Amino acid sequence: VQLVESGGGLVQPGGSLRLSCAASGFTFSNYAMSWYRQPPGKERELVAVISVAGISIDYADSVKGRFTISRDNRRNTVFLQMNRLKPEDTAVYFCYVLVGRRDYWGQGTQVTVSS
Repeated sequence: VQLVESGGGLVQPGGSLRLSCAASGFTFSNYAMSWYRQPPGKERELVAVISVAGISIDYADSVKGRFTISRDNRRNTVFLQMNRLKPEDTAVYFCYVLVGRRDYWGQGTQVTVSS
């Protein structure tokens, strides 16, 4: 299993970024996918989760109405569209999947929201 995130960077407050996570090594369309983040000096937290067909989606309260998770099962990719970013969204963002009772994480992508 391999998860590779991309799309992070430095953005001003109120701006937008779109993160991507390219997955391989498992049948992507059979598994729910999640995005987590770890702010500086804090624990990792769940941001959003999407079911196998994209029908069931859930978000952390702190990002509801601003972030959108989606997936493309043909491209084995999960996305996180982040709008109206705030300084408190600054974190390393990770892609996550549970396969065969084992946790798999990407290497993370840094998102910094600052003026």
